Amino acid sequence: MSLSPTLRAALLAAAAVALAAASLLLRGKRHTAELAVKSIQAQLDALDPVTRAAVITRLSADEVKKVRDQHR
Repeated sequence: MSLSPTLRAALLAAAAVALAAASLLLRGKRHTAELAVKSIQAQLDALDPVTRAAVITRLSADEVKKVRDQHR
């Protein structure tokens, strides 16, 4: 079964639009994530060394627990 050239062009154009929209959406999400990381890093940098170490230790322990819980 062969598609007409017009239908084929329309399908290709629709696919291109969908890819462009997905690309824009991902770019926006990536930018939001980068801003969140910068904010967290700035907050950690503002802490004194002892408090910073305690926060990082707690966050690490929480993440280890999440990973272990996922594998059960």
